[in-house]
Amino acid sequence: MSDFERDIVQSFNRFFEKERIRGFAYRLKQHKYSAQYIDVLVDSLDPRYYLALECKSIRGKKLYFTQHFHTDKNKIHQIDAISSFLTKTGRSGYLAIEFRFGSGKTREAYLMPWHQVQKFYTGTQGVSMEEFRHCLSLKRSQEGYVLPKLNPQ
Repeated sequence: MSDFERDIVQSFNRFFEKERIRGFAYRLKQHKYSAQYIDVLVDSLDPRYYLALECKSIRGKKLYFTQHFHTDKNKIHQIDAISSFLTKTGRSGYLAIEFRFGSGKTREAYLMPWHQVQKFYTGTQGVSMEEFRHCLSLKRSQEGYVLPKLNPQ
């Protein structure tokens, strides 16, 4: 599990505890020869927090759909596979992204609703950091990323 995925799981679970919301975030184990549909699942009776998150931690200032996502052995792009998973499960989806700028420099992290990711995917080659800055920003604290309340998508 990547550090960023762990940070996302911990931020959701701290948020649930602080806000006294019944919910739990967890990471599915990835196995060498089996498909992993999504990085983080969040379960809650509150529909705002019945979620699936794909996590990307990248160097640079732009996320590219060909470079940062994969195509499976059946030539299905990861964006399409995740979209299908969200439809089948009824979960809301987010792309959690962390921009890393090297040692000693502040990282930036954002949550982009999956429907926005799909729009970019069908119309562009990638998404710039500037576009992510219009989305939900995750601030850092000593404990890690701090999750603000989510609005319904």
